Amino acid sequence: MVKPAVSSLQPQSIAETPSPPAREKLADALRQILAYKDFNSITNAEISKIAGVNESLIYRYFTNKRGLLHQVLQDYMIDFLTKVQKELKERRGALDKLRTLIQAHIQMYDGNRVFAKILLLEVRNFPGYFESETYQLVRTYGRLVLDIIDEGIEQNEIRNDISSCRIRDLILGGIEHFCMAPVIFDHTVSSESVAEQLCNLIFAGIQKKTG
Repeated sequence: MVKPAVSSLQPQSIAETPSPPAREKLADALRQILAYKDFNSITNAEISKIAGVNESLIYRYFTNKRGLLHQVLQDYMIDFLTKVQKELKERRGALDKLRTLIQAHIQMYDGNRVFAKILLLEVRNFPGYFESETYQLVRTYGRLVLDIIDEGIEQNEIRNDISSCRIRDLILGGIEHFCMAPVIFDHTVSSESVAEQLCNLIFAGIQKKTG
């Protein structure tokens, strides 16, 4: 079954601890710059100037610029996971939950391009990302999708002859394939239409036939 929402977010305690104002200013500054520049072209001096704090605080709070990037992504992931899990509580049935999740995911990529750019383009080419607390949140999201699929298999909504991990990979991969080009080229995404098309394609293959 799907796990309770916030209790599954292991790094949540980090977000509940009030951050020093300078730390928040640095994170907000990086978010602002990422709206119009790629991460590798951003300098520490640029971040600190917009934040209005000393550049040395980047090293104090985040070790380096990439640590700051991970913190920004972590903040986004916690907000996104909390929102999605809240919406899922109002849904009944695995397929309805998957539809809700897919649409929320696509809306997130379309509505928050900084979040999308970080997750799709900026962190995966750096091995340290996969050892970070931030990546554990991404894995939490993957487990959430897997839990819904397993629930569907248990309730005879979803076929049991396909690996639940493969179904999860198909869903997440499909979302990324639909959204990658719009994120890169800054095109809009018709989230409801794209979600509907993706759900129709995937559900046709995984839904358990009756009769």
